[in-house]
This record gives sequence, structure tokens and C-alpha cells, in this order.
Amino acid sequence: MTDLATREPGLSAAEVAQRVAEGHDNSYVAASSRSAWSIVRANLFTLFNGIIAACFLVLLFLGRWQDALFGFSAIANTVIGSVQEFRAKRSLDRLALMHAPTARVMRDGAEANIPVAGLVLDDIVVLRAGDQVSADAVVIDETRLQLDESMLTGESDAVDKAIGDRVLSGSIVVGGEGTARVSHVGADSYANRVASDAKKFSLVTSELRSSINRVLKWIAWIIGPVALLVLNAQMVALGGWPEAISSGSWRNGAVSTIASVVAMIPLGLVLMTSIAFAVGAVKLSTQKVLVQELAAVEGLARIDLICLDKTGTLTEGEIVFDQVHPIGEAAGWQRVLAWYGAEPDANATARCLTAPYPVTEPVEPEARIPFSSARKWSAVSFGAAAEGTWVLGGPEMVFAGSGHAELRRRSSELASTGRRTLVLAHTPTRLTSEDVDLERLPSVVEPVVLLTFREKERPDARETLDYFASQGVQVRIISGDNPHTVAAIAREVGLEVAGDGGFDARELPDDLDALAKVLEEHVVFGRVTPAQKKNIVIALQQAGHTVAMTGDGVNDALAIKEADIGIAMDSGSQATKAVARIILLDGRFSRLPGVVAEGRQVIANVERVSMLFLTKTAYATGLAVIFGALLLQFPFLPRQLSVVDGLTIGLPSFFLALMPNTRRYIPGFLRRSLSFAIPAGIVIALALALYVRLSTDAGIGEAELRTGSTLILAIVGLWILIVLSRPIDGIKTLIIGAMMIGLVLVYSIPLVSNFLELVNPSLTTALLVILISALTVGAIEIVRFVHVRYVRRSQARVVPSAQARSARASARARAK
Repeated sequence: MTDLATREPGLSAAEVAQRVAEGHDNSYVAASSRSAWSIVRANLFTLFNGIIAACFLVLLFLGRWQDALFGFSAIANTVIGSVQEFRAKRSLDRLALMHAPTARVMRDGAEANIPVAGLVLDDIVVLRAGDQVSADAVVIDETRLQLDESMLTGESDAVDKAIGDRVLSGSIVVGGEGTARVSHVGADSYANRVASDAKKFSLVTSELRSSINRVLKWIAWIIGPVALLVLNAQMVALGGWPEAISSGSWRNGAVSTIASVVAMIPLGLVLMTSIAFAVGAVKLSTQKVLVQELAAVEGLARIDLICLDKTGTLTEGEIVFDQVHPIGEAAGWQRVLAWYGAEPDANATARCLTAPYPVTEPVEPEARIPFSSARKWSAVSFGAAAEGTWVLGGPEMVFAGSGHAELRRRSSELASTGRRTLVLAHTPTRLTSEDVDLERLPSVVEPVVLLTFREKERPDARETLDYFASQGVQVRIISGDNPHTVAAIAREVGLEVAGDGGFDARELPDDLDALAKVLEEHVVFGRVTPAQKKNIVIALQQAGHTVAMTGDGVNDALAIKEADIGIAMDSGSQATKAVARIILLDGRFSRLPGVVAEGRQVIANVERVSMLFLTKTAYATGLAVIFGALLLQFPFLPRQLSVVDGLTIGLPSFFLALMPNTRRYIPGFLRRSLSFAIPAGIVIALALALYVRLSTDAGIGEAELRTGSTLILAIVGLWILIVLSRPIDGIKTLIIGAMMIGLVLVYSIPLVSNFLELVNPSLTTALLVILISALTVGAIEIVRFVHVRYVRRSQARVVPSAQARSARASARARAK
């Protein structure tokens, strides 16, 4: 490389100012993926919140604030939803690939350090070992310049850069030095283009969240007509519309209508789901797992296929010395290897030699030819300490001609196992100045030793992959590295790989359907580009898989963003971590089974509590329709429903949602929940309708009728809690017992009973409550009996089909 005096002087201050004025600088301010106001607006102005807000305001207008307690649930849902999206937005807005705060440039003939944002088009950047390239540029001068582009391409080998070659922003200088002229800045640079592609706001796919949203959508469609039906029934029950309006009793009718409408909405289900997610995320953080979006806690428990990048996931991304294989005889080769490892310009592979071959006595070379990845060898001559010339390089390049068949055979055999091979050869002849100038290999060299190197595997990779295999989760390895190298690593960690090596991604079809077929037949893929990684994820999703993607490089960012669950290592690039849903803070692959266990607990427990909430929605809808059609007065005040729901659904569901649960994930959460909730809700609605009809015929007053309805609902609600909590252990016994005590206190404490407008029941009401409650409890037991058998049959169909799909894929791979 030229020295400072002969180096290009770079831009002048005036030229820099001109380019800044024209907008050709490296300042890159990406627009926020979503504004704060748009997030708040999306969570605040929903149909769900509109209904709740309208009911809340009507009750305040009527002076019945006591019945407006349900409004706090809507506020909590809005806050949690907004916070959840703000977390995802904040992560994406921090997206930045540049770790280097300054760049080294030539300005006005002098070298200067400037902020990365201060780079302009045509700047001359100075690159030295350890620097990160801050803008795309073209090399104009170099001395053994080598770059690590693994974060961008997935290729783990360092790349030599010659004059005229491009260097990309985000790559790292690992050897030599050079200068380059900036060709792209700001949003046009490679790193920022990748960031822009990944920087698209989206929430993680969640079956729990989407199922709940589907229920809310169904309710939204029917809530208007049902509300009109109930309101008309209340007015008729109060003597007709003219009489109700003139007497002012329409207020009571409006309150009853609001009670029926609010009861139809599963207010606490969204809140309870978010709380379960949040608690799961906090628990995982103690295990060094960062959950960037709450619903991701659920996601990993649902996957049936995981895509893994090799470098940084299965391996730690660094080369280690493997073994020495003696070939010939020549004294002093250990000292030569020590010199190669300690050389200041040593590349990553040569530096691995420092541990097995430490320098015991310094030696100075008389002449040398530096390593170049173009010719793949280097040569050095020593004096008496290690007499002659030593050549270190690829066997196929050092011994390119005929002869040395045994060497090439052993080298090829070792390389097929995924290990990199170098040969150390020797000749008594010393390098001449002409040899150095022409970079000429000595004419007669003899092999001394073969050296093998390998990528350092993560110690926990095998056990984690064994865990996923035991759970029926398929694995695909997709890497930018050589297919044979990737296949060898895959075998090392216990994966079955068909044939001699992996599938070369350069032969992958562009059509997604055809791509999906190839993905079903092969496990390991090499030479995969970032765009292909993204298409692989999409093709697998279209084939019906729920896909997780792990990685650490910029080349993984698009695929991680597209996957159902993206997982990044903390040692990875900033872009990858920003778009990942889950980050392993200590880089331990073995953390994933813990994430799966936590997700299973959330899914299984939310399914259990959802049956409580959806049963309430079902009976509330049934009550509204039945009472509206029969022109009966609604038998509850909103405050009565709020308290009963809180003690039989809200509070116990909070504890049930956080209890341990190891049940394996099975698709169809909403169908299973509704298969219990709808029949149970119909039973409760018919029971309450029967009670109201019998009470009305017996001449029981309005306050006593509402008290009896509240008692029946409390008893049946507790029984449903008992049914869904089975098998009942010590903790569940405490929860159910506490709720029973709470209901007793509600009826026995005068202050509370007066607030809820509860009165002492007559003998007739007490007998009706006992009779109706007993019949309803018996019917609920029948519903649960049928439901359990239906669920078992559906699970028996789902689980074997998933296992069969996994077995077919493994069989195809073995056969091929």
C-alpha cells in the first residue's frame, strides 16, 4: 500500500460541502416505521372500544357510575395493546448496522477520523484490520486486504480484495490494509438497503390473539341487532315505549340493555392473555432470553419446522485448529507453524496455530511471499533456524500438477468431513528476489504435514436438536457457506444428511411450489443468498408449516423477519437482533427448550381460561336473544354481573393462567374452547330464562328476581370453574375456596349487598334457585363429559398426522 505522502489527497473542504449540499452524504435518517399516534389510534379507536366507550358514557349520563366498572377493562386492554406495539416499533427504530462510530478518511491530503454520518460520495476511506466498512466503496489501493463478509453473505471464509473490487458497508477488515473510494452513501448503501427491507412493522403471528380477535369480530357483527332486540324487550316489559319514556323508567331499561351488551364481550380474555404473555417474558428474561414481542412467548411452542443458519447458530462462528497429519520428514516444521500463527498479518486461520504451536524462540524470515486467497498459498524462507523455504496453503494449489496422489486423496478425504485442510511443504531452496517479485512458487517442494481446521461447534447444539426431534419439529440448515462444509457440520451435531453433501442453493427453483418440494426432500442447503433464505421461509409457510428461523448475520435478517418466530443470537448483527422476536442473550442454543416450555404453559392455560370467558359470552348472548324474543326484563344489573364475573372468572383465571402446564401444543385452540363454551352457555341461558319465567309467574318482585338470578349465576359459575380446573390439586383448591368465600362475603356484608341491590330471598326464590342450579350443574357435567371425548378424538387425529409428516420427510431424506 502506498504511504501517506503518495496516497490520493482525498476531497477538499469545498468539495465535501458541495456534496453535503447535494444530499450525497452518509447521514441516513429512516422514517419511523409507524408513528406513535398511529399506534395509539389503532388500539384506541377500535369497534370493541367504541362499544365499551358508548356504554360507559351512557351510564355516566344516566348517573349510574356504579354500573360502569367494566370501562377499566377496556382501558387496560388499550394500554397493553399499545405498549406491546410500541415495543416492536422501538426495536425496529433502533435498527442500525453501523457499530463503528467514526470512519478514517483522507481530506485535504491528511488522514482524519470523522463521524460515519460525515462521509460523502467519492470520499477516500482508509481501511485497516479491525475496521468496519461504513459505506459501499471501490478499492483503489491495497496491501493483502481481506474482509469478513459473513454477516452479509453467510460465507465464512475471508475474501481478498484487489484494486477495483467492491467493499460493502457492514463488512469487517480482518487482514491487511487499503484505501477505497466511496461509491454509495446513506440509504443507497448495501447495509441500509437491507435494513429498509427488514424495517417493516408487523406483529408476530399468534393463534391465541387471532382467535380472540375472530371472536370479537363475530360479536361486533351481532351486538347491534341484539342490543336493539333487548332494548325493545325492556321497554315492552316496562309497559311499552310511551309509558317507559313518560315515567322515566326507560333509564332502567337502558341500563339493562347495556348490561346485556357488555356481558357479551369477553372483556378480560384479551387482558388475561396479555398478562400471561408478559409474565412468561419476564420469566424467560431470568434465563437470558429477551422476548421483544409478548406473543412470541406462544410462537415457539407452535412451530413444526425450524430453519437454522450454520455460522453463529450451530457453530460459534470461529475457526479452531483440529489436528496435524504427518506426511513427510523435515526438521523445524513446528517452529515454522509458530511463526505463521504469530505473524502480525496472520489471517484468522493462521492465528489458530498460536495455541498448539506457541513461539518458543523468535525467528526472522529472510524473504517471504504473503498469502493471497487468489493463489491460496504463502511462502517464507528462513536462515539456519529453519533452513530452506516453507510453503503453507491449499493442497490443491501448492501441488496442482501431477504426482502426490496420496496427499490429494487424504486431503480430499479430510475435506469431505467439513474440515478445512492446509499443507505445509518444504524445499531446501531459498526464495530469491525474483521469486518474491513474481510471486513464484519454488519448483520442487515436498509435503511435510497436513493441517486440518474446523468451525467450533456450539456445545449445546446437539442436545437442542435432539429435543426438537423428540417433539416432532423438523430442521432445515440453510447457510451461505459451502454445501459440503455445512453438511459435515450438520452430521457432527446429529442430523441425518442425504448423499455426500448438502443441496447447492444455486440450483434452487424460483417458483415457491417447486421450492417447497425440494425443501421436503433435503435437509441441508449451502450457498444460500439472503433473498433465497426469505423465499425458503415463505415456501415452507405456504406448504402449511409454522416456521422458526435462527441466525446472527445481516444475511439472515430478511428470513428472520418473515418467519413466524425469528430468533437471533446476542453476538449477531444489530439488524438481525432488531427484527428478531426472541434474542438469546448469552448465545446458548439450549435456551430454546425453555422457551418452548413457557409457550406451552401460556397456550394451555389461556385455552383453559378462555373457556371461562367464552362461556360467559355464550350465555350472555343467549340471554339477550331469549329475553329479547320473549319480551322479558333482563335479570341483572351491570354491577351484579361485574362482581360475579370477577369472582367466578376474572380473579381465578388470573391464577390459572400462570400455573405450570406441560401439555404439548395442538392446533385448534378456538374450536376446542367453543365446543365447550357454546353448549355450556346455552344451558346457562336456558336455565336463567326458565328461572325468570317461573319467578314472574310466582309474582316475585324485580329486586328479588335479580338476586335469585345472581345467586344461580354465581353457583353455576363456580361449578364451571371447578369443572375446568380438574384435576384439582392444593393450589386450585385454595383458589376455588377463596372465590367461594368471596361470594359469601358479597351476600353477607350489608355495604356490599346494598351496593349490588341484593335482597334476602323468599322461600319460593330459594327453592327455585336450588332446583335450577342443581339441574344446570348436572347439564354442565354432561357437556364436559361430551367435550372431553370430542377433544380426545380430535387430538388423536391431529397428532399422528403431524408425526407422519415428519416421518415421511425423514424417510425421503434417508432414501435419497
